[in-house]
Amino acid sequence: MKVKRSLIAEIKNMILQSREQAIRAVDNTRVLMYWNIGKRIFEEEQAGKERADYGSFLIRSLSEALQPEFGSGFSVRQLERYRQFFRTFPIASALRTQFSWTHYKLLLSIDNEAKREYYILEAVKSNWTARQLERQINSQLYERLLLSNDKESVLAVARGEKVPSNATEIIKDPTVLEFLGLKQKPAYYERDLEAELISHLNDFLLELGHGFSFVARQRRIHLDGDEFFVDLVCYNRLLQSFVLFEIKTHKLTHQDLGQLQMYVNYYDRFEKQEFENPTIGVLLCADKNDAVVKISLPENNRSIVASKYQLYLPTEDQLLKELKSELDKLDDIN
Repeated sequence: MKVKRSLIAEIKNMILQSREQAIRAVDNTRVLMYWNIGKRIFEEEQAGKERADYGSFLIRSLSEALQPEFGSGFSVRQLERYRQFFRTFPIASALRTQFSWTHYKLLLSIDNEAKREYYILEAVKSNWTARQLERQINSQLYERLLLSNDKESVLAVARGEKVPSNATEIIKDPTVLEFLGLKQKPAYYERDLEAELISHLNDFLLELGHGFSFVARQRRIHLDGDEFFVDLVCYNRLLQSFVLFEIKTHKLTHQDLGQLQMYVNYYDRFEKQEFENPTIGVLLCADKNDAVVKISLPENNRSIVASKYQLYLPTEDQLLKELKSELDKLDDIN
């Protein structure tokens, strides 16, 4: 007599779920232990604050007493981190149970409170693993969104206080595609770049942001005997609209914008349902001239976005330079 495969699969699933829950429970206990250690260090430090060097003396002494028995988790650096953990997150009941200690270590590296809050909210909403959170921080997600949005709007969307109303509130510029692992070289074929995006679809959707799902690749449009193909079709449930992606491995031209506008018009007239919002078109291009984009599109444009893609993570200096450039533009307008 053979045991049913469905029963074996069900029991295997129970075992895996139990293991995952046990690991999560152990990690939650560890997080609370580090928080309580940080709290006691801070309280003891405050009790002896009349001595200017008491804080560093206390941590050094604790490390000398604890590290030989309990290991490197109680080095001077780690004990300082536990104190910082308590001071940054002073309410134990507010700690996120879905966050591991690795999540919190990454968040503690962020000094800006608004920036840290944004990553917390997005990590909870999108259920990011620690590795995904690290990738989003390293790719400067917060700064890239600020290039097209104000800080309060970004945080309002993350908190769920505001529903995104147009593409610029969720489409990043630049779009970072370092996960493809492609080396920098003068040119790529568009079909090759598209194929790499499909083979790394989960990473691509993570880069796109919350609410995106994949619909189709090379979606054919037939117009009175002529055929056209949309590179990638996605859907965003927050915007309740189709999002069409065209990939251009050259510098963007006004003809590229016209082509994408045609695709957007087609989807609005033949694919979009009455309850859905207008279609959005995104041009992923190797380079672009913002003035050409602005002049080529209507003044009230809300449907076409041009985003320069990068095959490597931007440096902090690059992002600060771009942010300063945007602020200077605003100052000129005002």
